Amino acid sequence: MNIANIQDELEANALTVSQFILSCLKGEPVELYKASTHYLVSGGKRLRPFLVTKSCEMFGGTAKQALPAAAAVELIHNFSLVHDDIMDNDDMRHGVPTVHKSYGTALAILAGDILFSKAFQLISVDGKKTGIDDKAISAMIAKLATACIYVCEGQAIDIGLASNQRFFPEPIYLNMITKKTAALFDLSCSLGVLSSPLSTEVDILNLSSFGRNVGIAFQLVDDLLGVTGNPRVTGKSVGNDLREGKKTFPIQLAINNTDGEEKRKILRVLGAKDINNDELSEAVQSICSSGIDFHIRNIAKSHVEKALSTIDGYPNSASKRALQSAADFVVERSL
Repeated sequence: MNIANIQDELEANALTVSQFILSCLKGEPVELYKASTHYLVSGGKRLRPFLVTKSCEMFGGTAKQALPAAAAVELIHNFSLVHDDIMDNDDMRHGVPTVHKSYGTALAILAGDILFSKAFQLISVDGKKTGIDDKAISAMIAKLATACIYVCEGQAIDIGLASNQRFFPEPIYLNMITKKTAALFDLSCSLGVLSSPLSTEVDILNLSSFGRNVGIAFQLVDDLLGVTGNPRVTGKSVGNDLREGKKTFPIQLAINNTDGEEKRKILRVLGAKDINNDELSEAVQSICSSGIDFHIRNIAKSHVEKALSTIDGYPNSASKRALQSAADFVVERSL
């Protein structure tokens, strides 16, 4: 399956999941629910729900059985985005105003809380309606809660890294993205397996490892695109991580790979929120010329190879091939 085909599959699954979520996120006051769906209606890859669906299908489940868990993971992801944007005081996300800029901070916090609470409701109530047994639902809720804890811990580590003047060793960065990002990819695959009728504990462990390594690769490439990506493609403000002083691994690697004036251009704008666009553009160009794209994608590829090895022994199937293609997409993507 090539990149174009996997994108088509992602879009089809995203539409199904989004329609289901929007049918569930309704209530009073209306403004609260409009705020909670603000990012959901603006589109997105919905990669995490896709992993839920295909992991479920790989073990004899159906897309219908996977839908509550797929929606739950997407809601937790959106909950984290809403609260992250408040903490970072960001104005835009993927080309649309952030929730707190559109609806105010107080309502944005409540919108995030609605998303968080609804995720647990979807698994415990809607999951049961699809025929998932009580034991599996209990395990799913426990895994969802644990993943949420990891996401919060990862965000706290990220805040600590950003507030410190120095860069940190690669293992600390990897620990942070494993918790903040990869935890939800791990969760996606394990919830998918638990939604299916034919899974074992070994299957859950294998697919969890698959998801975790794909998630690490995803964040590595995401941080890369945050400083080198085309904003018309990514929907992100290029160089925003530099301006905010975020000490991502790609920025650290670019500083290590440059010297003289090129390094000074990068350091001059790191954390300088009032920097002008010309200086920011020059710093971004220095990073793009430093050769980090090849290096970061190679590290990401090594994690994808680890992921693929965990499902290599399973029988060939359309769902397995979809998971393999999704993993390759994570490394090769430009958005």
